[in-house]
Amino acid sequence: MQPGLPLSRSWPMWLIIGTTLAFLYMPLFPALLLSVRGEGGEEFSLSRFQELWRVPLVMNALRTTAAVALAVGLITPILGLLAALSIRELRMPRLILLIMLLPLFIPGVSMGLASAFLFRVLELPASLPTMVIVQVVWALPFATLIILTVMSTFDPAYLEAAYISGASKWRAFRDIEFPLIAPGIFGAASFSTIISLNETVRTSVVQGPWNTIPTYIWSTYKQVGLSPALYALMTLVILSTVVLAGTYLLLNRPKKVSTFDVIEESAL
Repeated sequence: MQPGLPLSRSWPMWLIIGTTLAFLYMPLFPALLLSVRGEGGEEFSLSRFQELWRVPLVMNALRTTAAVALAVGLITPILGLLAALSIRELRMPRLILLIMLLPLFIPGVSMGLASAFLFRVLELPASLPTMVIVQVVWALPFATLIILTVMSTFDPAYLEAAYISGASKWRAFRDIEFPLIAPGIFGAASFSTIISLNETVRTSVVQGPWNTIPTYIWSTYKQVGLSPALYALMTLVILSTVVLAGTYLLLNRPKKVSTFDVIEESAL
């Protein structure tokens, strides 16, 4: 292993990294600090968070956010896995990948308005399912890319060893490939849930009488401006995102497997 660069030569790189991290995360700190500031402006207080539980609109938005995020986190990785398998198995991988990535290049307002118009044509009222559909469409390209990245590290020799031992395609995928790419599928689920927790533009067009935490924050800000209660809500969203990302990193541990283990597993 080559030794690292001395500090006299590596400090520009660390300066760039530190500046980039500060640019990314410094805007979050004012909201975090103001959410725990007391009435006097000096003492530490969690009263803003306690007040949130007594606001019916906030609690309804919290329940809606949790329900939609759970549905998006369950549906999106399944569709992403099917899309990744289609890209790998079918004859037009580039075309399928392009179709899957198109929602990334369509502005959020345009996508939301187009979805609202489609739901009106289909006579689907604004509801939780319409919110889930819009968010799944937005999260699906990211989930597909995550699963494709994990699948690209999978060695096809494991499948060939399973086929030699008499396993069918489904058996080889279920017993060999799926356990090895499971961290990627869990990562897609976590990322989809994070996207759902933070999605505002598309959801606000098809939400109808329902509110999520992000749409509640945005609508309240447009009506009355920033307030300590909004700082507390923003802090909850930020902390939820950090917890989900940290959970994924803790559980995403690579699993080593040998060809002998594959043949033994397939023969059972």
